[in-house]
Amino acid sequence: MERTLADIIKDIPGLKQIIGPDDIPIKGIHFDSRKILPGYLFIAVKGTQTDGHVYINMALDRGATAIVCEQLPQELSPGITYVVFQNTHLALAGISSNYYNRPSQELTLIAVTGTNGKTTIATSLYNFFEKAGYKAGLISTIKYLMHNYEWPATHTTPDPMLLNQLMRKMIDEHQCSHAFMEVSSHALVQERVAFLDYDGAIFTNITHDHLDYHGSFRNYLYAKKKLFDNLKPGSFALVNSDDKNHKVIIQNTKAQVYTYGLKSMADFKARILEKHFDGTLALIDGHEIWLNLIGQFNVSNLLAVYATAVILGTEKHKALEILSSLKPVDGRFQIIKKDDITAIVDYAHTPDALENILAELNSIRQPGQRIITVVGAGGNRDHEKRPKMGKIASLLSDVVIITSDNPRYEKPEDIIKQIEQGADRNQAVIIKITDRREAIISALNIARKGDIVLVAGKGHETYQEINGVKYHFDDREIIKETFGL
Repeated sequence: MERTLADIIKDIPGLKQIIGPDDIPIKGIHFDSRKILPGYLFIAVKGTQTDGHVYINMALDRGATAIVCEQLPQELSPGITYVVFQNTHLALAGISSNYYNRPSQELTLIAVTGTNGKTTIATSLYNFFEKAGYKAGLISTIKYLMHNYEWPATHTTPDPMLLNQLMRKMIDEHQCSHAFMEVSSHALVQERVAFLDYDGAIFTNITHDHLDYHGSFRNYLYAKKKLFDNLKPGSFALVNSDDKNHKVIIQNTKAQVYTYGLKSMADFKARILEKHFDGTLALIDGHEIWLNLIGQFNVSNLLAVYATAVILGTEKHKALEILSSLKPVDGRFQIIKKDDITAIVDYAHTPDALENILAELNSIRQPGQRIITVVGAGGNRDHEKRPKMGKIASLLSDVVIITSDNPRYEKPEDIIKQIEQGADRNQAVIIKITDRREAIISALNIARKGDIVLVAGKGHETYQEINGVKYHFDDREIIKETFGL
């Protein structure tokens, strides 16, 4: 795809200076100097680990004909056009949108943000609209989908270049009309989703997470709020009224506001009638409906899916019919059973998510059934949540096995010790097993008939990250191997 430089820097705020002609053809764009080819534009972005400005000369050596930067190099190369922006993160988002001819404007694009529930809602919306006869796209933590064609996911919200490239492919190669995407707080702060034309956004909830990155809960909340502040008139904002922060989220939005909730006054209401291990009987919009997902939080998630579908024009009875056919998402309350032992794999990696799932298991279990929880915490991330997760696990389980998650560059033993500090040995049996495989196998081996084993933290992930290396690791595979399935 070839565009002129003038075309792809058009209408991006913060342009300070252009040195050289802007009518030159641009054959490609990139912010990674190693991926520059002759005729490309290189965007120098200051990242958390490295500063792209250091690699301008490498990009030029590889054939870049134009450079976007925040500071000009000391020596300018002849025949090269330099474009100076105040913020190259924002410039990268704008350039990516322009280069791929603003694909978000051609889609009905819905964003989902919040601490918990993003993947379930975004994936369920994709499945819902596919079942309703539309061709849809999905950008999520688990996978990127274009009407059943799959790209492996690298981030919850990818970089602006890949985002726009994916959406352009959705439209041109797969004829998608709708797209649903998770939007992380990191992506909002780093301007990864700037210049995207959203038709609606969903707020699920906000609890303790990513404070190592944002510094405070207020910063984390206002990062999420940014998505709703930037919604255009005529779009919609759907917020969970059961979360006390929903009013802050919508304070400055220009969008039409709708609410959904189980416990509070809302435009879209649901109530749980019966809970079972194979699903939930609920009342939505005054109609009884069987849902294949389990737990109060999942009823809330599916209520958001129903509300979005209705807002986008789906007839209510049709929406309920499709809703009742939706299946659980990979690694989200995923059940694997053998000989009256129920193993559950879930991505719960925050105190709130862990508490939600354990509270649900306690509300469903029968007398005599024990809950055995395998729990860890990721390395080089929020330390404050570790003892909280230990406390929650011990209060709501009979046996807690504390183990590794993705230790990254930390010692697993140090992380386990911090989780253990919050655990109450008067409430539960506490066991420490550093090796996650061994921890899962031990939990299954000590389980008796009727017991429930929760393996929390990694969910859909198929790797374990240790000292910068990702090794194949899948909680579900280990459970199935141990069960002999």
